[in-house]
Amino acid sequence: MLSQLNSAVMYLICGGIVAFVAVLCLVFLIRAYRAGKAIGMDTTRMKRAIVASATFALLPSVGILLGVIALSGSLGTPWPWLRLSVIGALHYETQVAQAAAEQMGMETLSAAEMTPGGFTTIALLMSVCIMWGMVLSIFFNKSYLKKLGAGGGGSSGSGGFGDRAMSAMFVGLVSAYIGSYIGQFVSGEGLFSLAGDWMPLAVAAVSGAVMAVFLYFGEKKGMAWLESFSIAGSMIAGMAAAVLLSSLQ
Repeated sequence: MLSQLNSAVMYLICGGIVAFVAVLCLVFLIRAYRAGKAIGMDTTRMKRAIVASATFALLPSVGILLGVIALSGSLGTPWPWLRLSVIGALHYETQVAQAAAEQMGMETLSAAEMTPGGFTTIALLMSVCIMWGMVLSIFFNKSYLKKLGAGGGGSSGSGGFGDRAMSAMFVGLVSAYIGSYIGQFVSGEGLFSLAGDWMPLAVAAVSGAVMAVFLYFGEKKGMAWLESFSIAGSMIAGMAAAVLLSSLQ
């Protein structure tokens, strides 16, 4: 199954879509540059902005690359590459793929248990569930931008309903995952026994601690630029902790 997911046809289909989006990005870049020149913007400053943006995007993209690597073992390389290159989000793709795999009767998201029907269901859910941002933007984005322009967006200060709802959703997701990890650990031989599966809890703790360090320096020390690297840094630290702890078992 994994060989089929990594076939030349899959690379052609997914690579063609990624290439189309990349060309669109290049077209918008050229048009924006020309528009800046037309209104009298300094071309030197525009070039510096382009170089700075491209450079600044390199390290945060490491988190996306890690997501592609993590999913490629069960879904092949072309599909995760497409999902995380165009419109997907790292936290979304992994969660939906895992949830869909569980509903298909798979114990884990792995190539050994993957079937054509399972991959089709996972790919369909990963695509359909995230498309509504684009669809709703077509109908409501114009009115929303007008509210922002009028100062009624409610995005300043403590944040509006959208910010709070998003925060609540992530708190719920994290709580659900931590709860499942605790359940796996307790289901071993008791809460104070190391016989349970404590690895996910340990990795989550390390990742959370590293994220807290990023937030501390970003919010308390005025180093806001670190926020762009927090996800990648936390993921790398968590993976390193998993490898280290596994070698010590």
